[in-house]
Amino acid sequence: MDIILQELPQQLVNGLTLGGIYALIAIGYSMVYGVLSMLNFAHGEVYMIGGFTGWWVLHYFSTQNVPFMHASLVITVTILVVMLCCGMLGILIERVAYRPLRGAPRMNLLLSALGVSIFLQNLVLTLQGAKVKVFHISHLIPESVRTFEIGGVVFSFMRLLVIAISFGMMLILSYVIKQTRAGKAMRATAQDIEAAEFMGIDVDRIVMLVFFVGSALGGAAGILVSLLFTQVDYYVGFQAGLKGFTAAVLGGIGNIKGAMLGGILLGLTEALAVSVFPSAYKDVVAFTILIIVLIFRPWGLVGEKLPEKV
Repeated sequence: MDIILQELPQQLVNGLTLGGIYALIAIGYSMVYGVLSMLNFAHGEVYMIGGFTGWWVLHYFSTQNVPFMHASLVITVTILVVMLCCGMLGILIERVAYRPLRGAPRMNLLLSALGVSIFLQNLVLTLQGAKVKVFHISHLIPESVRTFEIGGVVFSFMRLLVIAISFGMMLILSYVIKQTRAGKAMRATAQDIEAAEFMGIDVDRIVMLVFFVGSALGGAAGILVSLLFTQVDYYVGFQAGLKGFTAAVLGGIGNIKGAMLGGILLGLTEALAVSVFPSAYKDVVAFTILIIVLIFRPWGLVGEKLPEKV
């Protein structure tokens, strides 16, 4: 027990890092489900492409793995480029794979999403190969600030960066959803897409915006994790997508605040489980909690029990 208490602060930091990433991925699932009542199972592959896009951007701004600009500027440009590219990819996916099937049964949309996921994964495998792409963080972050210790808790620069950026993005998104006209249009479309169209809202444009924002956040999560763990491969999207989907369901699918809460709780649960169980069982603990929540509160922790849309 003493060992667990000693490790608790460190695991809380690790949990917040994972939780912020899971929340960003879960937001993409919840935004799309809230508007179209469909599960975008290609979202994990968008996350994966975000990691590869970030690798190429860093490669472009480096000579022999040494960036020729200040590290803060390189990281900022990389994240912005990744978010833009992944956002545009999300719009393309919606336009090609989902919009023609918008009035079709949900099973058709589900199969289309799975098809896009398999296509993107194999496309990256063909273009990039199965070999892991390595991020040379040692050339990007000076050794003097790479890690430091406060009160027995080891902090790394990249973990603090991931926490700051992920939670900052969630705050910005919350403001946009609540205070801007586009955010109000998103909420109106999610509440009743037909009524929103009758009221003069360009539903197609709002759906495109939802896919852009959700995919951009997923891509940001992909590059942040790649920078944190210094590598990316073509298969990482499957695991990340599964965790993001779990977080979205845990908090309440279709609820953005629920996605944030679910992601943070899932990250903390995994981190704390490592202190009690072997690390190989952390996924078992997380999914066991998910099953319990679904049995006793299937609409999620903060979701509302609503009648199904016809």
